[in-house]
Amino acid sequence: MSVLRVGNASGFYGDRFSAMREMLTGGPLDVLTGDYLAELTMLILGRDRLKDPGAGYARTFLRQLEECLGLARERGVRIVANAGGLNPAGLADAVRALADRLGIPVRVAHVEGDDLAAGHPGALAAHAYLGGFGIAACLRAGADVVVTGRVTDAALVTGPAAAHFGWGPTEYDRLAGAVVAGHLLECGAQATGGNYAFFQDGDVRRPGFPLAELHADGTCVVTKHDGTGGFVDVGTVTAQLLYETGGARYAGPDVTARLDTVRLTQDGPDRVRVDGVRGEAPPPTLKVGLNRLGGFRGEVAFVLTGLDIEAKAALVRAQMEPALGKTADVRWDLARTDRADAATEETASALLRLVVRDADQQVVGRALSGAAIELALAGYPGFHVLAPPGKGAPYGVFDAVYVPHGAVDHVAVLHDGRRMSVAPAQDTAVLAPVPEPSPPRPLPPGPVRRAPLGLVAGARSGDKGGDANVGVWARTDDAWRWLAHELTADRFRELIPEARDLPVTRHQLPNLRALNFVVGGILGEGVAAQARFDPQAKALGEWLRSRHLDIPEGLL
Repeated sequence: MSVLRVGNASGFYGDRFSAMREMLTGGPLDVLTGDYLAELTMLILGRDRLKDPGAGYARTFLRQLEECLGLARERGVRIVANAGGLNPAGLADAVRALADRLGIPVRVAHVEGDDLAAGHPGALAAHAYLGGFGIAACLRAGADVVVTGRVTDAALVTGPAAAHFGWGPTEYDRLAGAVVAGHLLECGAQATGGNYAFFQDGDVRRPGFPLAELHADGTCVVTKHDGTGGFVDVGTVTAQLLYETGGARYAGPDVTARLDTVRLTQDGPDRVRVDGVRGEAPPPTLKVGLNRLGGFRGEVAFVLTGLDIEAKAALVRAQMEPALGKTADVRWDLARTDRADAATEETASALLRLVVRDADQQVVGRALSGAAIELALAGYPGFHVLAPPGKGAPYGVFDAVYVPHGAVDHVAVLHDGRRMSVAPAQDTAVLAPVPEPSPPRPLPPGPVRRAPLGLVAGARSGDKGGDANVGVWARTDDAWRWLAHELTADRFRELIPEARDLPVTRHQLPNLRALNFVVGGILGEGVAAQARFDPQAKALGEWLRSRHLDIPEGLL
């Protein structure tokens, strides 16, 4: 059967608004996907729905369709998006109303069944991660637009691929190839040079969005429209492949993809061939994301300038202590951004950050702000803060639980109103660690130089609940031979002191010349809890790359 060209126009709720139009006008496509959901997004949409029961979906998607629905119809491009969030039926109705108002005849379907809030009292949102076969059912029935709630990000690609090529639920290698393609597309411009360690290799001022040319055997080529910014090479694809993953087994509701089997090959300018992907039966359970309100959070950033930084920090902590005595959680962090004999006041200053959390908004609001502001004329010399303390903002907590496939009523609601149940996976396999592969031959001894890791390795990091992952890859075979032996889990802990007392698991992916580290608990209760300076661990990999090691001179 023909190649299926699937493009992406959104990697998160708030991504480039014009991307949908750019993808529709930039070149040929068969399907255009949009990923609007993340752990934090579900919490935001849950709070929206508390205020308005008709809300709960990504309104940006509707505004994009107002500009682009006619264009997609003219070009025969079908649209698949998880913008339905907590209310996919409501979004489907809104798309129909928009199409009627614009006079555009489109068939709109949606997928539901992910909402398990009834079984989790106290959760603001509780949603199972569904697979792609509900989407496939909608497309096979003729839908032009399919909106979903919480499906896996990769399902936005596996669904169209299964529908187009006629794949069944046990064609695991093909499905795994589509899962990898979906994972490479899901974060938009991250596959085309965005957030890329070696960003200076190309012009990434305005990267284009990626697309995948999928084949019936599950292989694909990742590329972008001609003439768009950014670049696609083995490095950009490797970086995205490692993003927010764990070990060699990448589990989903339809299939477990073996990341240790993926082969990447440069297939011409801005083209990377992805093949060799093997698949296995999915695990017997589905992941369910639980979002709840954890309490209230307040923050003050004190600016400490010039001399005696440590003593000034100690003074303000002592002065604030009486006001913090009843607070459930108090965290102080001193960032030594100051320099000696600095040429500007800003570079002579350090930041002392106070974050407090409590179930009582009053405790982290007025009580905190009053105590901080009262020090304005009675504190350390040069006292000031970056911004006046607020009244205390609510924060969320994310947890993951697991339920059997049969506990979820996965339903495709077709464009004509018919409801089609999607059967749960029949064949499953309990996840088990992949045996650790043998490391490559070490480099022969030779002279070394103290230098940043990032001179020879790239990295990309991200969050999964309270955990973070850091994928690190080498650009040459010799660099891989060194990296695989040098960057152990213990060395990782030495380089990242925040991880010294945390579980760190290292996974080898030799085909990618990569190591993937999972750091348990470094993000506390997840991004919505805002417990860390970088709550989504977006820059954890760049911090690692900046750390110095003894690197063989032949690699530098």
